[in-house]
Amino acid sequence: MQKIAILYDASQAVLSTFDLDEVLQQILRIARDYFHLQNVAILMLDKEMQDLHVRSQIGWDDGNDEVRLPVGTGLTGAAAKQKRPIYAPDVSQDSRYVTSTKTTRSELAVPLMVRDEVVGVLDCQSENLDHFDKETIDLLTLFSTQASMALQNARLYSLERRRASQLEAINTIAQQMTAVLGLKELLSKVCLLIQEAFHVSHVSVLLKEEEELVLRAHHGTFTARYPEGGRLPAGGLFGQAVATGKTLIENIVSQDPDHIVLYPETQARMCIPLVSFGQTLGVLALDSAKAGAFHASDTQSLESVADICATAIQNAHYVERVKQLAYIDGLTGIFNRRFFEMRIAEEIERARRFGSGMAVIMVDIDQFKRLNDEFGHLLGDEVLRQVSSLFHQQLRKFDVVCRYGGEEFAILLSQTNPQHALAVAEKLRRLVETWQFPGVPRPVTISAGVATYPDHGSTRDELVKASDAGLYAAKQAGRNRVFLAPDPQRSTAQGAGK
Repeated sequence: MQKIAILYDASQAVLSTFDLDEVLQQILRIARDYFHLQNVAILMLDKEMQDLHVRSQIGWDDGNDEVRLPVGTGLTGAAAKQKRPIYAPDVSQDSRYVTSTKTTRSELAVPLMVRDEVVGVLDCQSENLDHFDKETIDLLTLFSTQASMALQNARLYSLERRRASQLEAINTIAQQMTAVLGLKELLSKVCLLIQEAFHVSHVSVLLKEEEELVLRAHHGTFTARYPEGGRLPAGGLFGQAVATGKTLIENIVSQDPDHIVLYPETQARMCIPLVSFGQTLGVLALDSAKAGAFHASDTQSLESVADICATAIQNAHYVERVKQLAYIDGLTGIFNRRFFEMRIAEEIERARRFGSGMAVIMVDIDQFKRLNDEFGHLLGDEVLRQVSSLFHQQLRKFDVVCRYGGEEFAILLSQTNPQHALAVAEKLRRLVETWQFPGVPRPVTISAGVATYPDHGSTRDELVKASDAGLYAAKQAGRNRVFLAPDPQRSTAQGAGK
């Protein structure tokens, strides 16, 4: 009766708190002190992984508590599978024994059950052979039922707190998303908020572009294998989530033959498709350094976050399109002067920062007024459109061609030198000269002036003025020519000589 009374008092102590870590420590201390055990542990059952992992322990050797045991493996795995206590009076004679400390001589594994469901295992080990008699095993089994209830209550309490925290996080993210309209800023904010709110190692947003996924933003503690803007094949868990439109979890990525290594430290990954109005925009990826980190119970909250993000991304796309329309020339479909003024400042700053060159080419269609007078404005407009299209097709993707005004065009070339810039301008001149423009019975030609940074200037005004001077010289020399802007030092010297 005394032992039962002591056990009752111990159980009451375990049931006195809802904090999971505190409950675990209470269980371990009571088991160790009351039953005179050298080491004792609580192993929790991961239903999805169907394995046991050490949640809390006392006395285990360093490193052994990191092991995950499949259900059925070891004495603890056998207890979980068979739903009954498993006892080895001499572990050296039991092939099921898995070492946790070198001094262990006997081990008792008692399943922790709620109703008929195993939630974990109480693992008791002693330095003495046959330490656990029948009465002790019965008492520990009785104690485990009380401990299971306390454990389940603590888990439910923890889950409710976690859900409340997730709801608060969802609300915060929703509020933040409505305040951010720029796509780049939005995606960075998404990753930061989710990583902090859901306590994962790394968060990434990958958006669909044609048949590939592009890493648009990420935040966390991992080392990225791809830069922002990097393109990934639409395979692995990312591609499956996009293709199926379903949230997918891989809790041991090393077992996935199609795993795409975005971060070397990843052990587990969850991918949630970003869907807005039935359109899959990409995927929200959560990576963890711990295997088995993700649970199906988390998907509902994270899918709510993904829906908010997808809508915000769609809105940001609309804003970007509206902004872009403000930079597009209505007649030719290429960028306008407003865009040129914005980009030239960016290109000069990039060239200055990286010590590279850039060029400005000013182009004018020769005798365009005469062409309009002879063939009419409708044909003149078509010539403008075709010249714009020729320029756009011949330039690199990161170069910029703009309609500067009337029949004049401005071209920005990144990472270039005077020789390359002249070659590009001459290539365009020859192409236009030989192009057959429908309805125009004579050749259409262009003149161009080329100026480069830093040779002809280091500011917007200096470079535009220099390229204009080159264009003027080409016109004066008879048109259908490309001229490099005058050397500013030579011009200064000539001016001083006069």
